[in-house]
Amino acid sequence: MNIAIGLLIIAIGSLGQSSSYVPIQKIKKWSWESFWLVQGIFAWLLFPFLGSLLGIPADHSLLEILSAGGAGESFFYGILWGVGGLTFGLSMRYLGIALGQSIALGTCAGFGTLFPALLNGTDLFHGEGFVLLIGVSLTLAGIAVIGYAGSLRASMMTDEEKKAAIKDFALTKGLIVALLAGVMSACFNLGLEAGTPIVDKAKALGANNLFALNPVIFLVTMGGFVTNALYCLFQNFKNHTFSDYTKVTASEGINNLLFCLLAGALWYSQFFGLGMGKSFFADSPIMLAFSWSILMSLNVIFSNLWGLFLKEWKGANRKTLTTLILGMLILIFSLILPNLI
Repeated sequence: MNIAIGLLIIAIGSLGQSSSYVPIQKIKKWSWESFWLVQGIFAWLLFPFLGSLLGIPADHSLLEILSAGGAGESFFYGILWGVGGLTFGLSMRYLGIALGQSIALGTCAGFGTLFPALLNGTDLFHGEGFVLLIGVSLTLAGIAVIGYAGSLRASMMTDEEKKAAIKDFALTKGLIVALLAGVMSACFNLGLEAGTPIVDKAKALGANNLFALNPVIFLVTMGGFVTNALYCLFQNFKNHTFSDYTKVTASEGINNLLFCLLAGALWYSQFFGLGMGKSFFADSPIMLAFSWSILMSLNVIFSNLWGLFLKEWKGANRKTLTTLILGMLILIFSLILPNLI
């Protein structure tokens, strides 16, 4: 029962993340770098900080918890993850929500799950390590099938249709960016692993297990914000778009801030849910190790459901849609596989 509850919580957070790019479409008269920076303030600073406060035991401080060790490593991995987060946004721009998230998250699922296991000395060819390897392989297979569905769709579309569905559609550029985003985004889970001493100290001092991971999440997202903020400010300078923040009317500015806030809250919900969900996997080491891949799989499933709803798959034939559905079914099966072996 605990595992089912944990999966449900992670799924709710994943649905939030996969929905976070929808509010951005309501942003008015701001360049990409402008809205990406503002939503990042909410997604990577404000909400993670508020979440971290829930993981602090009574009569203790955040700085005291972070002094346990691993804070520097978590922050550094966050900086690296920031490159992934930056290019992740670009993958949505060039490939759309469905295909962009599928490729990026698939790569992220594989590297983000297996890297920590290898660094911890896990034997991937025996015992629980082998189960983990099978689960990740199945996840990658499902995402590869979805990627194939995306290529089928792209091959059938004219340039005009591609631009109508996704304004800046560019398959080759998008694939390169999405793969880079996936590899670098895997550093987020490495950052969480590096912060284990912080989690242990928080629990030892009486923190609620549901929220004990939140201070580490804040460290990683704060590192990611540094990378993204520097790039966005550089783009503001390069493209002369600093005026974006002042040229809009008061109503447009409030509209943009509210939708950036909503996007940030939805994005952060995936990691808030991950921390809570993992607390229910305490008695299942394999589920703890596989939790990152579970989150990425759910993100792919929900992002493609959004893609269908937003008509990114408009005009796809039966073969393409059948391939897409098959890929999602494989991902769903990968979520329960570790408990079946």
